[in-house]
Amino acid sequence: MILVGATTENPSFELIGALLSRAQVFVLRRLDDSDLETLLRRAEYQIGHDLPLTEDGRVALRAMADGDGRFLFNLVEEVARLPADIPLGAQELARLVQRRAPLYDKAQEGHYNLISALHKSLRGSDTDAALYWLARMLAGGEDPIYILRRLTRAAVEDIGLADPQAVVQALAAWDTYDRLGSPEGELAIVQCVIYLATAPKSNAAYQAFGEAGRMARETGSLMPPMHILNAPTRLMRDLGYGKGYVYDHATEEGFSGQNYFPDGVTRRNFYRPGERGFEREVKKRLDYWDKLRQRVADQGQP
Repeated sequence: MILVGATTENPSFELIGALLSRAQVFVLRRLDDSDLETLLRRAEYQIGHDLPLTEDGRVALRAMADGDGRFLFNLVEEVARLPADIPLGAQELARLVQRRAPLYDKAQEGHYNLISALHKSLRGSDTDAALYWLARMLAGGEDPIYILRRLTRAAVEDIGLADPQAVVQALAAWDTYDRLGSPEGELAIVQCVIYLATAPKSNAAYQAFGEAGRMARETGSLMPPMHILNAPTRLMRDLGYGKGYVYDHATEEGFSGQNYFPDGVTRRNFYRPGERGFEREVKKRLDYWDKLRQRVADQGQP
């Protein structure tokens, strides 16, 4: 027995692995423009005459179908009932027939595909593509707050300290939309998308935290070094808590160079800023502290 099933969902998510491994999956794609023109000519052959459309009108009719052959036939039926004395252009057609609603499922694959496209367009510094995917999501009825949340994430994940204003712009857009709502507040989202797409990019902070997390898991529950522990009681002071701590502000350069990693753990360099945007300045600061730290080590100070 052969069982045939159809779904508009992604079978990778909607079918259990045991069933999917025993099934042959056929992916049905949306019809492209040439496919729609073929269907349009077949429809005209069946009704016995060409539709009253200019060349621009035919293009617009296919665009209105948005890859849906069944909807194209619905449009053909509407146009065929119109007077045939004056061919319809794109603008006349738009006034007379119903446009297909954009295909967008806010709860399933389309939702995740388009937000992924928007995020990756931002990461790739393609402003125009990012604006296109933003427009697609808003036209499909996506919650603008969901988009703003992802824009804020992109600001800290893909831009970071290359432009510290990126997250400020994202939060400002979020706040502006909260105050204005749609449609006026959507312009704040547009402005944020343009800012993030054109900003210098860096994931150095993202990578640094990942490396620090791996080291934290590897080293377990090591205690901080005793000299940087507070000693609020006499017993803790007697045990050596805080002994040998050097107050950085009391030094000539405001830097003691002491060790802040657990005892016995080799110092690691997690954050490695690039040469893009503000991270160039951050790198200069880190190089300065590293130089002072090496000087302290060479002098044999703690």
